Amino acid sequence: MQAASVVSAKDLCLTYHTNDGPVHALSNVDLDVRKGDFVSFIGPSGCGKTTFLRVIADLERKTSGEITVNGMTPEEARKARAYGYVFQAPALYPWRTIDKNIALPLEIMGYAADDQKRRIAEALDLVNLSGFEKKFPWQLSGGMQQRASIARALAFDADLLLMDEPFGALDEIVRDHLNEELLKLWARTNKTICFVTHSIPEAVYLSTKIIVMSPRPGRVTDIIDSTLPAERPLGIRETPEFLAIAHRVREGLRAGHSYEE
Repeated sequence: MQAASVVSAKDLCLTYHTNDGPVHALSNVDLDVRKGDFVSFIGPSGCGKTTFLRVIADLERKTSGEITVNGMTPEEARKARAYGYVFQAPALYPWRTIDKNIALPLEIMGYAADDQKRRIAEALDLVNLSGFEKKFPWQLSGGMQQRASIARALAFDADLLLMDEPFGALDEIVRDHLNEELLKLWARTNKTICFVTHSIPEAVYLSTKIIVMSPRPGRVTDIIDSTLPAERPLGIRETPEFLAIAHRVREGLRAGHSYEE
């Protein structure tokens, strides 16, 4: 039995109207993200990866075509708190302790104090930050701050997690560790994850499905279903199967990119 559709896009287009003329950010995007998928979006800068994530989150509005999130419009999904969003930077308030940062969406949604406390403890445990709840963001490393940001997105238990290059600014060793931790978190929570990245190894390592996008106007040029097992130690990146998928991603990026500009 096929899993339920969480994000469904059909002929989705988005055009920005500027003083210099129209900018076509997304063009005829067709995509279906199923419950429990880990979907990575990869493509050159400016190809519309983040724009598509923002359309899902109702932070941008489509120009034409169709998109649903859990069977609702993006606006309805936003109002129903259907997703958590993790930005490129942790975006933590420096004057709030970690637990108070995680509590922010819960406060806005009106959760009772006891429920807030329980949810914060559970979210901190999921990202291995238990014991750091009374620290301030500036007392934590960049990787720990990003984990706190993920905990904040998990605190109200939305089924869908939108992640916009959350590890892009971190060094390779920390990034590898957080990739491992994110896979464990995904396995424990069964969330559906949409993940934007510029890294081919990261996309292949994390994903059940990889969406390759072209330069602007952003189009889906390839959809790659991963054949890698669910259990993925970092060493899997040296295997022929992993390298074959990475090669297909790389070739897809080359095919969609013009170097003649």
